[in-house]
Amino acid sequence: MRSDIVPGGVFPDYLLPDHTDTPRSLSELQGDDPMILTLARGHYCPKEHQQHLDLAAMQPKIAVAYTGIVTIATDEHHTLQEFRASVGAAWPFLSDPGRVVQKDLDIQEYTDPEHDPMIPHTLVLKPGLVIHSIYNGYWFWGRPSAADLWRDLRAATRESRPDWDLAAPGLREAWRTGDLSSFHGWDRRTPDEIRVALGR
Repeated sequence: MRSDIVPGGVFPDYLLPDHTDTPRSLSELQGDDPMILTLARGHYCPKEHQQHLDLAAMQPKIAVAYTGIVTIATDEHHTLQEFRASVGAAWPFLSDPGRVVQKDLDIQEYTDPEHDPMIPHTLVLKPGLVIHSIYNGYWFWGRPSAADLWRDLRAATRESRPDWDLAAPGLREAWRTGDLSSFHGWDRRTPDEIRVALGR
């Protein structure tokens, strides 16, 4: 893995076609929420299927926690669609058959010349594509469990959400005065919704 891809660093904002063949950047997909990013071997690997089945089972919790998931694989478009459908995933899968990510991050799995995949990694990213944690999944036990992801996402969310603890000093006063900048999602509310919430 490239030397700057470490916790606290910023992950590159790759632009790749998704499963609908629409070019998507990681920053666009992330928005201002934490994100789980998997760099996957591809459809042929049973370990990928198991990890993605586990993520799909956890997806309802991930969704209500305002957290995204993105998978990047070296599969071409139709194989990528099959991979996504076979695990029941509802998140974006990005196709990288040109191995842009593999080459840029120096993660070629040289022990598999037949498929030439990426060494599989899972990253938890804070808003701004800031790396919170990295897991090397060449061996399956190196991949994060649901408990690992829950722990990492708790810490990453706590660090990035000023309103994590509503009892924190100053938050109630900010709310009462109408300064909603510290409260997640309120910048997307209409003025009428804000007035109702503030009782005005």
